[in-house]
Amino acid sequence: MTHENQDPDPRTAPGLDPGGGVPTGSTPPAEGSMSETGPRHDPPRGWAKGPLIAILAVVVLVAAFFLVYALLI
Repeated sequence: MTHENQDPDPRTAPGLDPGGGVPTGSTPPAEGSMSETGPRHDPPRGWAKGPLIAILAVVVLVAAFFLVYALLI
């Protein structure tokens, strides 16, 4: 198996200054001028009602089970 280097030769690559540097203006800016793109949506806070009701129902059922178990013994 032969391994061939896939990187371009910097001496023959177009758009490079001597020594491998990039000329001014040939690269895009690091960031856009806008801080955010599109509308901002705040995430919902707190628990959803469905899971909270389900957890409370399980807690009430477990507490009732132990209460009945304690009264019967």
